[in-house]
Amino acid sequence: MRVVVINTGTEILLGDVLNTHLTFIAREIFPLGLRVERQISVPDGTAIRDALEENFERAELIFVTGGLGPTTDDITREITAELLGLDLVPDPEMEISITQRLRTRGIRMTDRILRQAQVPRGAAVLPNENGSAPGLYLAADLNAASASPHLFLLPGPPRELQPMFLQSVVPILQRIVRQEEAFACRSYRIVGMGESYVEEAVGVQLLALDGLELGYCARMGEVDLRIIGSSEVLEKADIIVRARLSSAIFSTSSENLETVIVRQLAEKKATLAVAESCTGGFLAHRLTNVPGASEVFLAGYVTYSNEAKISTLGVTPGAIAEHGAVSETVARAMADGARETSKATFVLATTGIAGPGGGSEEKPVGTAYIALAGGGETVVRHLFFPTDRETFKQLATQAALNLLRERLAKI
Repeated sequence: MRVVVINTGTEILLGDVLNTHLTFIAREIFPLGLRVERQISVPDGTAIRDALEENFERAELIFVTGGLGPTTDDITREITAELLGLDLVPDPEMEISITQRLRTRGIRMTDRILRQAQVPRGAAVLPNENGSAPGLYLAADLNAASASPHLFLLPGPPRELQPMFLQSVVPILQRIVRQEEAFACRSYRIVGMGESYVEEAVGVQLLALDGLELGYCARMGEVDLRIIGSSEVLEKADIIVRARLSSAIFSTSSENLETVIVRQLAEKKATLAVAESCTGGFLAHRLTNVPGASEVFLAGYVTYSNEAKISTLGVTPGAIAEHGAVSETVARAMADGARETSKATFVLATTGIAGPGGGSEEKPVGTAYIALAGGGETVVRHLFFPTDRETFKQLATQAALNLLRERLAKI
């Protein structure tokens, strides 16, 4: 079925609100064999009419988000009813539900609020357990005189839309979706390789498989490889991917690298501390964003100045004077010093030049040293990330986490 998503709301187009609906809807309909063919964002008002009319013949299934509330710019239900030639009629159950919701919260009822109980004749009401505006389902060709696709009108707030979608929309979709050949999707999250190198490793072999759809998505410090097809062809593709990329795959789910690291540390009953200079605490931030990090993460030292490196981590003034704060020697000393102080199983240390100033011909902006202490040795990697400060920090912490991932894989 051809699926279109229409997101309404001037706040989306002004950038005031992040549109998360497309991601959620696309993810939830995929297991049903559905994929979004087109997505449109339109402001409040009559632009909704144009978007619907434009896609009535194009789509077999349309999801519209937003415009079901009580204010004058909430006119999605009115426009839809008009296009389909359907009268708006009050739904007694919805009137009772809205009245009780307001009474419980001590809110005064108004005619504007009660208009949310107006429903196009013949539409199915989708209960809203987290708000006052119900969703609506209008079956294809609900009005015989006006050809139309299946229409789902859904509230704008994600906290209202998402539960409604799972509880009410998915069961309807399961009834109306044609039983076509099932397909599935597998994703591989890859670190330490650029997008072109991933394609070089597996692209030719994967494209030779009939019925396989292949895609790549580059992110900062990692690449997502996506394959779509029947179960049989995915099994063949999986063998190729794992044979060529196994050492670089850190997840086959939505887990990020820090989540994988925290889980692996817990499984191995190991602990971690970090000593940061150029990344300014971002490495500790990423790790402590993971639920359960407290089981494995012991300490984070942000030693931005030379004095802090000396007093907190025991780096010698002579090492800094001879080699510079951004050097293999100092990165190694930072990691060893933090491990001695924290008693952690492993320590990651970062030092570098994030820029835009501070570089030299010998050590240009983007230079980074990542050290890992633990497991019987301390290793240091010299890396180069010539980019803006924020991206530098992301890439440096990604490289540090990957260095630890590689070490943990050998235990």
